[in-house]
Amino acid sequence: MSSNRELHSTRLGTTDEKGRRIMPQPDDVNGKWKNRRSLFYTFLIAVYLILPWIYVDGKQWVLLNIPKREFTLFGHIFHAYDSIYLIFVLLGFMLLIAFITSVWGRAWCGWACPQTVFIDQIYRKIERFVEGNARKRKALNRSPISFEKIFKKFSKWFLYLVVSLHIVHSFLGYFVGTRNLVNISFQAPSENWFLFVTMLILTGITLFDFGWFREQFCIIACPYGRFQSVLMDENSLVVAYDEKRGEPRRNVAKAPGEEGDCIDCFKCVKVCPTGIDIRRGTQMECIACTMCIDACDEIMRKMKRPEGLIKYTSEKELTGQKRKVGIRSFVYLSLLVVVMAGAVVGLSKRSSIKAQFLRMPGPPFTKIVEDEKELYINRFETKVQVIGRKGRTLSVESMDSNVEIVSGQLPLLISKDRESFVIFVKFKKQLLKNGVLSLPLKLIVRDGDSVEETMTEVGIVGPL
Repeated sequence: MSSNRELHSTRLGTTDEKGRRIMPQPDDVNGKWKNRRSLFYTFLIAVYLILPWIYVDGKQWVLLNIPKREFTLFGHIFHAYDSIYLIFVLLGFMLLIAFITSVWGRAWCGWACPQTVFIDQIYRKIERFVEGNARKRKALNRSPISFEKIFKKFSKWFLYLVVSLHIVHSFLGYFVGTRNLVNISFQAPSENWFLFVTMLILTGITLFDFGWFREQFCIIACPYGRFQSVLMDENSLVVAYDEKRGEPRRNVAKAPGEEGDCIDCFKCVKVCPTGIDIRRGTQMECIACTMCIDACDEIMRKMKRPEGLIKYTSEKELTGQKRKVGIRSFVYLSLLVVVMAGAVVGLSKRSSIKAQFLRMPGPPFTKIVEDEKELYINRFETKVQVIGRKGRTLSVESMDSNVEIVSGQLPLLISKDRESFVIFVKFKKQLLKNGVLSLPLKLIVRDGDSVEETMTEVGIVGPL
């Protein structure tokens, strides 16, 4: 039996016959999957809000300082010259999402995407608190302009704005530092115009997206839903309707006979945040939020029928076959392991010190006479970036015994992330080839009995 409420087959459930948007007002639903997602959403939001406030040894644990080109991830500091590791991170993240999708379907969309997490856990709750349940919200939207309607709409969007400001400020804390952001917040906007304008733009985008655009972002803007079919196969988990058990649909007033368990109550559609009918099969708009599972299980309990008419399953299981992990999942996992192994090997060989030698202003070399020997000197300002514990000592040695490194500042006690000192390189003219020489140097970091050595090079010049 087909309901006259059946969604149109050639257009989105959130559009009318003229293509105009019908903003979904999903019904409230409770159930085991809703409870599990709420707990997980709360955990994710807590991590997002708390993480930028964690400081270890006076440094923010996660900080992406773009102006200084310095990233701190879980206490490990990366600089611009470590950008190769960013490639590993991005590639690893994409492969992880591909693997998760191939095995568990759109688990990212329904369980971890910020779009879903913030809207479902915060914005919908504000909407429900101010305007009431779905029936009351629809009635309010249809009602003429009144004081009650203006007051409720203003209150809802004011609370949206407060939440959006908090989300954006927490986001900015990852880039400018939370303590620094607190100080900036008490200053006039004119003192930090760029940051102030950035905050306004991001707040506007967040307010627009989470407050109004919502499911349209998933359907129109997000590319993930469009290429999910490439990542998934018949073994991938999806939220699906068991057609064999549910069809033909029956009316609740009829006695069960040869009819299926689906009573065509439309509850699965009413609770869907993207406005689809899951009974039509896997669809791009489905974000695997499990709302329809809880809604259908509630109806099945009332009908004294087994739960699971809509459930997490795979296409193979729906046809009676046993589900197994597909070949593509092993491919994604293998590539992920290779990328992570490469990152681990790279990090294990990563030096804790990087040096940059800048030639001092003035003549490129100076001639001196020492012990009746004619020598030449190059002067360099040496800038080093140090990763790890402070209080260690740094020294520089030449790998050529005929070249001497002179500096009154060495050995240098490391007290901060960036240090600067001047070295003089003394050498004989005979060492040069066409007036130049690439000199290998050894940077030595000592920490008690522990010694770390890093090789580098500097170009020295003299007369032809």
